Amino acid sequence: MPLRKLPVLFITGLLLLLATISESFAFQIGTDQSALSGLRATLISDSLQSYLKYKAGTIAFTEVNVIDGLGGPVRKNQTVIIENGHFSTIGDDGTIEIPSHALQVNLRGKTMIPGLVGMHNHLHFPQFPEIGEASAKLYLAAGVTTIQTCGAASAHEELKLSSRISNGQFPGPEIIPSAPFITGPGGNPNMIIPRDEAHLRDTIQYWIDKGVRWFKVYRNTKPEDLKTAIEVAHANNARVRGHLCSITFKEATEMGIDGIEHGLNSTSDFRTNKTFGQCDGGREYIDELQINSEEVIALQQQMIDKGVFMTSTLSVFEASVAQRAYADARALKAMSPYLKGLYEERRKAFDKEMKDETRLKRLKRMMAFEYQYFKMGGLLCSGVDAGRHVLPGFGDQRNFELFLEAGFSTEEAIQVMTSNGARALNRNDIGSISSGKRASFVILNGDLTANSKVIEKVETVFKNGLGFDPQIILNEMQGKFGL
Repeated sequence: MPLRKLPVLFITGLLLLLATISESFAFQIGTDQSALSGLRATLISDSLQSYLKYKAGTIAFTEVNVIDGLGGPVRKNQTVIIENGHFSTIGDDGTIEIPSHALQVNLRGKTMIPGLVGMHNHLHFPQFPEIGEASAKLYLAAGVTTIQTCGAASAHEELKLSSRISNGQFPGPEIIPSAPFITGPGGNPNMIIPRDEAHLRDTIQYWIDKGVRWFKVYRNTKPEDLKTAIEVAHANNARVRGHLCSITFKEATEMGIDGIEHGLNSTSDFRTNKTFGQCDGGREYIDELQINSEEVIALQQQMIDKGVFMTSTLSVFEASVAQRAYADARALKAMSPYLKGLYEERRKAFDKEMKDETRLKRLKRMMAFEYQYFKMGGLLCSGVDAGRHVLPGFGDQRNFELFLEAGFSTEEAIQVMTSNGARALNRNDIGSISSGKRASFVILNGDLTANSKVIEKVETVFKNGLGFDPQIILNEMQGKFGL
């Protein structure tokens, strides 16, 4: 036998042996049960292995409170079985037969929610155009298992990181990447500013050929460029979303846009003296517009009828409200000295503005705009749009508490942050705790329906059946975000 064949045969035999052993034993930090999943587990890089808490192929979680992400009431004392990276069986304790080879984990008093689907979750940060690795780790540690990046500052790097994560070479959420932002004259120079229609078509096609299926238009985009972007994207099974200003929500909806960002704060429909196709006009509406007026309801109904999703980013706006712009203690631990210094300077300025409640009232109006859209049947999603002292992941969790303040129930807030995002992404394999879907979920240490702060008490984050220890990630990230 040629010696060069020995390593291959040896490795193959070892994999078969591990798969056979795993048929009889499920264990923590072990090998997946099926041969296919066993092979997948062995291909995870050594650097990723160090973050894992569970690798068993079949796990039965018992006595857990389940919020399934579909908006229905919490289900108490459930048994949830995952096998080979997917949810297998879900039901009341005592009614489910647990496989003899399953690892059993009792979660009495704890809550299981789907992995969060971040729909405005950049891999860049103000002054840091490429901070993807650090962002990915913080997202995952906070329970965000899928992100749509909603515009890329470093699109090629974003694609590379997405590939590394999907190949098990780096810890992070599933990244659904974006092309660079598209804008217009007067827009940010690091974005795509089309020279003409041919340039825009060629640029969009370039990124489609790279595998990108999400495009974002920004504030100064010309109406004709949005029409072209939508036409080219939709012809290639891609989608377009927008942070709008030059184009109103109504105009974009009529053109066929798929998603709109930020809600009331970007609704240029109600600006005074606005010029068609220009980001101008007065913003008195932000303080004066009646949210339940006929004109607002008509606009929202049009968006709903056309299937336009809207993405809420409340936590980053709250960061500009003097009375509420306080950094999460965990975020301060993760920040670099530089970012911490910037926060401290901003906080000093905010301390001088505490009597001015203008922005606080705006925050409340934004909440009302989004709550109304949701209750009317609109597809509302959630994202962090990280910036200021609101870091990736931590800001996603803060959004949950702000949704409760806006009037959403616990179950509705989780729906917005999970299955609604999956619907917007046209994904039927993620977003809820349902049989057959990917086992991407979060175990929270406490009863989320009784205490909203439990959203921060992330005990384990499962992504495709692999359980990550968030504390290992957070310990590693202390002082490193923004270096």
